Amino acid sequence: MPSVLIISPYFAPSNTADMQRMRMSLPYFQNFGWDAELVCVDEKYSEMVKDPLLIKSLPPAIKVHSVSAFSKKWTSKLGLGSLALRSLWYYRKYVNNLIGKKKYDLIYFSTTEFVICIMGAYWKYKFGIPYVIDMQDPWHSEYYKDKPKEQLPPKYWFSYRLNKYLEPIVMNQVDGLISVSEAYIKTLQKRYRNTNSIPTAVITFGAFNKDFKIAFKNKNLLEPAFKKTVGFTHLVYVGRGGYDMQEAIGLLFTAFKKGLTDHPSQFKKIRFHFIGTSYAPAGKGKQTIFPLALEFGISEYVEEQTDRISFYQSIRTLMEADALIVPGSNDPQYTASKIYPYILAKKPLLAIFNLMSSATKIIKESNAGTVVNLNDNQAINEIFSFLLTLNVRKYSNDTRWDDFRQYSAENMTHRQSELFDQVLAFNKAKLMYNNH
Repeated sequence: MPSVLIISPYFAPSNTADMQRMRMSLPYFQNFGWDAELVCVDEKYSEMVKDPLLIKSLPPAIKVHSVSAFSKKWTSKLGLGSLALRSLWYYRKYVNNLIGKKKYDLIYFSTTEFVICIMGAYWKYKFGIPYVIDMQDPWHSEYYKDKPKEQLPPKYWFSYRLNKYLEPIVMNQVDGLISVSEAYIKTLQKRYRNTNSIPTAVITFGAFNKDFKIAFKNKNLLEPAFKKTVGFTHLVYVGRGGYDMQEAIGLLFTAFKKGLTDHPSQFKKIRFHFIGTSYAPAGKGKQTIFPLALEFGISEYVEEQTDRISFYQSIRTLMEADALIVPGSNDPQYTASKIYPYILAKKPLLAIFNLMSSATKIIKESNAGTVVNLNDNQAINEIFSFLLTLNVRKYSNDTRWDDFRQYSAENMTHRQSELFDQVLAFNKAKLMYNNH
């Protein structure tokens, strides 16, 4: 059985979006002919919210290695807070030692801490091991280049230049690409000629129903992150905010204001809760949604909590909501990897996306909710209609679960394994050709 070494700096119990694919895939790799091990950074070096229940979702037989990192307490004085940068030296030392003891057929980077991917080119050069990268987000992106200063991510000047330098080194040597979005792969294929001839696959995150079983079993330990008031209809979103989502949220608030005018008695009973909207440390997040509510004059109906919450608390929160909303980015490449818990919660679902987002396809194929195109002239009317009929939607769920099954974590792991097989076969054929 071939073996794959997975690199994911953040991992359970740290609650980060970029480790979820691997957490949900690890139980299934062996079923599809791959022996998987994972190397993460010790949780004590992660500043992210911890959720001990995440450990319960992992198969006990899976080997998870952990490496050290330089303390952020010291590196932040140099302006370096990235976990990838802080752990790079330790990854090099630890994995070199691992490879010296055991044969690995493939190295798989599944993370948005893309700087760590530079080690793929190094390990390929040193040990001849091919590597695959999971593009959950764009790495080097031009999206923010023309944006005003207040909308730029922290340390944008440094990260933009570092990413622009490192991405070519990694992509010119990569052996396979997995992405949540076809647009991400197409962008890389335009930049790097070699990526047009290697195995690639668009594989979204998987739906992991086990998480809802864990949340239900432990519901007495998990408090919803909003206060539910009898007689009111509570719409919930748990996830990041950002200026790139303000177009979608602006449409939502415009439709809601129309409802306050046309149907005041009904719409005054609606409350919006936006939870965990910032990646900043607790208490230091910047609100990007509530200020918009103030502009619209509807602040009494809107709550924004910037602090992140634990993973299973977020599941519990979705389960307690009356309806769910997912505002999308105005970036056409954006894909909402968190869409599956929203569907599995079996609540009325409103998604406001660019239609190019893969989440649009998932929701529509399984009839799991209402998808509104944020670039459509009818968007406001469609959102208004959804809000107006909420009382009816609360008691029905029309999701086609047989169609949704194709997006299970098990099936998505199968597709990852198939790409791994293709990479090995491709490299074997290339080696035979070169020897002749």
